[in-house]
Amino acid sequence: MGVAVIRPHLQPKLLIAAWALLCLLVAGCSKSSGKPKEYAYVSAPEASLRDQLATVYKKVGKVQNGDRVEVLEKYRRFVRVRNEANEIGWIEQRYLTSPEVYEQFQNLAAEHAGDPLQAPATTRYATNLHVTPDREGEHLYQLKEGSKVEVLARATSEKPVPQGAQPKPAIAKKGKEKAETPSKPMEDWWLVRVPPPAGGTTPARVGWVLARMVDLDVPVEIGQYAEGQRIVAFFVLNHVDDLNKQVPQYLVALNEPRDGTPFDYNQIRVFTWNLKRHRYETAYRERKLEGLLPIRVGQQDFEKEGKLPILTLRVKDDAGNVDVRTYKLNGVMVRRVLPPGQEKPAAARASARKGLRR
Repeated sequence: MGVAVIRPHLQPKLLIAAWALLCLLVAGCSKSSGKPKEYAYVSAPEASLRDQLATVYKKVGKVQNGDRVEVLEKYRRFVRVRNEANEIGWIEQRYLTSPEVYEQFQNLAAEHAGDPLQAPATTRYATNLHVTPDREGEHLYQLKEGSKVEVLARATSEKPVPQGAQPKPAIAKKGKEKAETPSKPMEDWWLVRVPPPAGGTTPARVGWVLARMVDLDVPVEIGQYAEGQRIVAFFVLNHVDDLNKQVPQYLVALNEPRDGTPFDYNQIRVFTWNLKRHRYETAYRERKLEGLLPIRVGQQDFEKEGKLPILTLRVKDDAGNVDVRTYKLNGVMVRRVLPPGQEKPAAARASARKGLRR
């Protein structure tokens, strides 16, 4: 077998080709092993991009709440970024949040996409959407004053005590040797969904807001019957015709007028429309509940009675177990709907008493 011989006049050309190939390989490896791009999201309502970090600067672009930007450089409390419009400039670090927080909001929106609306509401002030019901929780989106939101759920968290403030000392009640430990102040939070604008492509946003920062859009005609209680949810069950006008009939859930209760509501009321007196009246009321949101309403076919409005509650019993209760509205009568084979509570108690007498 012969041996290949490289002619002397070809050697320089081969060396040059080999060197060029080596350079290409090194460049390719360097490019593939380069630092991956870093991104952040704008948490401020709107911010300008500045051309330099001097006191006097020019605005070279702008970003808005929720925009994604590419991080190019960091210096102290500033970050140099590139926005989607390919504008490059400096922005304060406090106006940005991480992709991890953005992902948490995406997961929150997906998790609660099918949750039923408990009440429409309006923001009383400009407020942040938090990823958890906590003032120290991460936030990304900001709502303007007067924004429309959909209330989905409720939670409570410990209210932060101002720095330097001392809790009120516990005072022993009469007949007790020791003072009771003062309870920590709590505050309510709403989980809200922000519907996308009409005709827009922005997906719905979901997050937690302080309950005192929003007002539920309770109709005046039923809000006047709150009797000092706090309305936490309301639903239209059906409509009745009165003088060619469709009048809604409501289910309302109410709670004590204070934050931090271990239940979402302790009372429900069903308001039906009196066709003779042309006014709302209480068709059904149930108190001393330890109810949990969400409440669900709908319709169900009851054969002879036809299709009727129903409402489904989740209520804790004395042992802390959650009992699901369904009720139906037939005219102005509200009745409990029991699963097949389950006796009515009154009938069950009567059977128990009869058995004891035996």
